[in-house]
Amino acid sequence: MALSLQCLGGAGTVTGSRHLLDGKSQRILVGCGLFQGLKAMRERILAPFPTPPKSIGRVVLTHAHLDHSGYLPRLIRDGYRGEVLCTPATADLCRILLRDAAHLQEREAEQANRYGYSKHHPALPLYTVQEAERSLLALASQAAGVERDLGGGVHLRFARAGHILGAATARFRLEARTVVFSGDLGRYDDAVMLDPEPVRDADYLVLESTYGDRVHERTDPAEALFAVVERTIGRGGTVVIPAFAVGRAQQILHHLWRLKAAGRLGLVPIFLDSPMAIDATDLLARHADEHRLSKDGCGATCAVAQYVRTVEGSKALSANAMPKIIISASGMASGGRVLHHIKAFGGDRRNTLLFTGFQAVGTRGAKLVAGAREIKMFGQWWPIRAAAVHLSMLSAHADAEEILRWLSAFEAPPRETFIVHGEPAASEALRDRISRQLGWRCTVAEPFRRYELAA
Repeated sequence: MALSLQCLGGAGTVTGSRHLLDGKSQRILVGCGLFQGLKAMRERILAPFPTPPKSIGRVVLTHAHLDHSGYLPRLIRDGYRGEVLCTPATADLCRILLRDAAHLQEREAEQANRYGYSKHHPALPLYTVQEAERSLLALASQAAGVERDLGGGVHLRFARAGHILGAATARFRLEARTVVFSGDLGRYDDAVMLDPEPVRDADYLVLESTYGDRVHERTDPAEALFAVVERTIGRGGTVVIPAFAVGRAQQILHHLWRLKAAGRLGLVPIFLDSPMAIDATDLLARHADEHRLSKDGCGATCAVAQYVRTVEGSKALSANAMPKIIISASGMASGGRVLHHIKAFGGDRRNTLLFTGFQAVGTRGAKLVAGAREIKMFGQWWPIRAAAVHLSMLSAHADAEEILRWLSAFEAPPRETFIVHGEPAASEALRDRISRQLGWRCTVAEPFRRYELAA
């Protein structure tokens, strides 16, 4: 019986995860993400989907981040008619993320047309708010730890992966094979999220490698954050934190609450300037089984910042010279309100731009962390004199050692492990490390190549 794996995205890059399981009984797309970063990657967003959307039987999401879910409205607009399986928390987060992504795309297209800085005439959003709303109707929740019969001899079971609310590892039983997709694995002993749950067996494993060539610093994240804030506030500056609205923003709020509770931040005001992040923070209480925080700790974490919901409030924040902490999406400075804050505060040496997560090659975040002294936003180049700091210990992604720790739970080696979702150097480093330390057969998956999964 023929069963194959084809990576339509998320291979050779850390974004755009789209992995196609093509079997006799049905075709399953695991991940439906957007590409980010280099221009060549961004342009792949606009290309026709590599396989006819109507030929796909089911879509399965491991978690809600846009590089795993953000293409969904377009896929449905172009003909996909099946359900989209994910955990309940992932469904809730997708309702926030996809609506926000569509709203931003509509607004950016309108601004590009108004000011004439797009090469497309007219500039159009990838999908509209109406199309995003339609895609949400396809979401179908499946709790972690429960195996579901998808028909045609296909069974699916989710296990918690840590990382963010709802993040899961997906385990398929189909056509006499077991195929596991790691999804994005979280950290062990994280202050907010639970450890990734172990997986015991797989015939084939599709494994992420975001930090496959790195080990995070073991410094206490709250201490590292405090050092940056203290230094910046001491010179009369503002700390601008571009943060992923889902996961990273809540983690940073928790560490700031810890510092506030210890009396170490004084009266420094903290602002969460992202309606999407505010809504995602509210979900902490609804999904209490997904994280470590107590009811009181969850409430205190959510209350540590002043919420800024309106555009007018965000503009007032940019115009305010008072030393403060601003947390705003997006994490790679690829769009959203944080760009206006970088424009307002990036040109002053007293200020700090603090990055806390992975910065894909070609993104503004990656350029700033690498020391760029000017950055292009809104069709213009803007000078950067503020300090750009990257705290890797605040990452929500497992590093190379933590990935190996997760793999150690397997009772026997998979027949083949496919390395995906990483920059080429990271994927190759992880492949080499798994081969040397575990003796497993590993392949760095190539984009669009079809791999036969033998029975």
